[in-house]
Amino acid sequence: MAIIVIGGMIGAGKTSIANLLGEAYGTEVFYENVDDNEILPLFYTASPAEQAARRYPFLLQLEFLSSRYKDIKKAFRNRRNILDRSIYEDWYFCKVNRDIGNISETEFKIYEKLLDNMMEELAELPQKAPDLMVYLHGSFEKIMERIASRGRDFEQDSALVDYYHKLWSGYDEWIDQSYHASQVLKINIDQFDVVHNPEDAAQVIAMVQAKLGELD
Repeated sequence: MAIIVIGGMIGAGKTSIANLLGEAYGTEVFYENVDDNEILPLFYTASPAEQAARRYPFLLQLEFLSSRYKDIKKAFRNRRNILDRSIYEDWYFCKVNRDIGNISETEFKIYEKLLDNMMEELAELPQKAPDLMVYLHGSFEKIMERIASRGRDFEQDSALVDYYHKLWSGYDEWIDQSYHASQVLKINIDQFDVVHNPEDAAQVIAMVQAKLGELD
């Protein structure tokens, strides 16, 4: 068994895939810190003035980075774990927020310094990086459908559509050109529904198993 990270857009279904693979392989799943994250709802609901004054976007990225690093230190000591999103994607989210002006250039540089220090520390672990990223991608329409269906109130504001589209529009390119930590298995969420279709779930497990077999 290998260490697997589940990557993809907000609403792509990472937790569902993580649950599926965790059950299939009988391994622990490290979930993204959403339910206990006090800053996340503020990031989505604060006015632009509040965002600028309280720096919620920057604080949110630091919160995710901290919780992700904590999980990685646990997960990478045992080669039988699954992580819901990768620390590498956190950088992408931070970059997009910098690009649209939610995070300042100074904040972004501080974030990168902290991330670099963390990655140096990870080099001391028995395993330095995941073996495989299962990357969930699909149409923007499907992403918005998934975000709506999971019903988190703070994610539903129509003013967030431009933000979601900005993240979505560059995600595939970032994976293809900038992500080099592990092999990648791409799964199109327009074609697979592992929650409601057992055949799709079985096929996804088989695809992951086949990809892991290539790594041996």
